[in-house]
Amino acid sequence: MPRQQPGEPYYRVSLEEAKQLLEQGGATVVDVRRPDEYAAGHVKKALFIPVDEILMRMDELPEKGKLLFICAAGVRSGLACEMAAAMGVPSDRLYNIEAGTPSWIEKRYPTSFGNDP
Repeated sequence: MPRQQPGEPYYRVSLEEAKQLLEQGGATVVDVRRPDEYAAGHVKKALFIPVDEILMRMDELPEKGKLLFICAAGVRSGLACEMAAAMGVPSDRLYNIEAGTPSWIEKRYPTSFGNDP
């Protein structure tokens, strides 16, 4: 069940919860890692926007639905959630996947490699 910590403008979700949200539809994973990390493996159909580019590329985020941010361990994705909130994205749309992409791949959840979506 998504959890919100005091003072955080987003919800925290586990890998299992994130997978379930994706299966329900209306959610987009946003991978905020470096290009080399993304190419080594990422959530299938993830939108790739490195954390350092989030503020400049806000217009690329879908205007509706849940935004599930992911990185390698939950730190950069939490920062990306904070930035999106600061730019006016409502907190009920912002989710930080606490475990990172390596754990996603380890669980054999839908994954793509290189520049494949």
